[in-house]
Amino acid sequence: MFKKIHIRSYEVGLKFRNGEFVGLLGPGKRFVFTWFGKTAVRIVSKRDPWLFDEQLDVIVKSGVLAGKAEVVDLKDHERALVWIDGRFNRVLGPGMYAYWSGVRNVRVESVTIDSARLVHNQLASIVRGGDALRWLDVCKVERDHVGVWFLDGRYVDQLPPGLYAFWKDAGDARVVEVDMRETQVDVSGQEMLTADKVTLRINAMVTYVVKDARRAVSASDDVRQSIYRETQLALRAAVGGRELDVFLTGQAGGDKDALIEELESGVRDRAAELGLEVTSVGIRDVILPGDMKELMNKVTEAKKAAEANLIARREETAAMRSQANTAKLLADNPTLMRLRELEVLEKIAGTGKLNIVLGPRSQENGGLTDLVVNLL
Repeated sequence: MFKKIHIRSYEVGLKFRNGEFVGLLGPGKRFVFTWFGKTAVRIVSKRDPWLFDEQLDVIVKSGVLAGKAEVVDLKDHERALVWIDGRFNRVLGPGMYAYWSGVRNVRVESVTIDSARLVHNQLASIVRGGDALRWLDVCKVERDHVGVWFLDGRYVDQLPPGLYAFWKDAGDARVVEVDMRETQVDVSGQEMLTADKVTLRINAMVTYVVKDARRAVSASDDVRQSIYRETQLALRAAVGGRELDVFLTGQAGGDKDALIEELESGVRDRAAELGLEVTSVGIRDVILPGDMKELMNKVTEAKKAAEANLIARREETAAMRSQANTAKLLADNPTLMRLRELEVLEKIAGTGKLNIVLGPRSQENGGLTDLVVNLL
């Protein structure tokens, strides 16, 4: 009929009769009348500061917890952050809670979810808590990025790099991360027709930076793909309006600036609508078809051969003109002619043995013999 129980100094007995709470039992030895099981005692430890019981509301209303425990009653728009012994423990959702006082150092911080975002100087500790992810959506904006925050589909704010948490029951919070660094998009393998119906394969590149993160997120589902398509269209318009020779001349430097300006102007306005700023557009490679490449090589070879022949004729003409001028000068100056003859004989004599063979002296060659003798 009686049951002996022992309640330790850090324990409390919850006494029930016929399933209803009737009071608390303090530390010590107790005898409980258990006739037909009408009375029961449940012993709880205050080392676990939380008092959990399906009749907690009855226990609280009875007033027996006054001075022994603290009660927290959270409404639908309220949450509580709990620290135990200086360490974050848990997040409490709506409902009634009670924790024992005097055994553990428990601190409860009540917050509202009206703003949807949880701002706290110990946010990193909170999101690592045991059940924090049950109540919070957590995201991190990386370095050199910006987070565009939407709540229930409406734009709210732009978030700099850092850690963020949003209450799940406050609305559908979404953060879109946008890279603010310079980005390159390759527009490769584009087959295009020139104005004279020659097919080219072109590889181009566009470089851009995000200037308006909100517009970049809202104006297009994929700004990278959008700027790719705009560059592709601008490239087709620029190439399609030029004949092959003009286009290749432009690539060689003659019309290159005009071509690049046309490409940039075709992309820049649309990029601004997407919240982007185009910093550069360029053509990396121009690939001709095989037969056209062979034909262009032949044309180039013919041009170079003609240029070489022209240069050779110019040099020959200059040499002949120089010789004519020299002959005229020597004819007008006999003394200069005599000096020239001496220079020639000196060069001949310096290269080896000089043999001069003259025929028999006669009236015709006597003067030549005397002349040679005199020269030597």
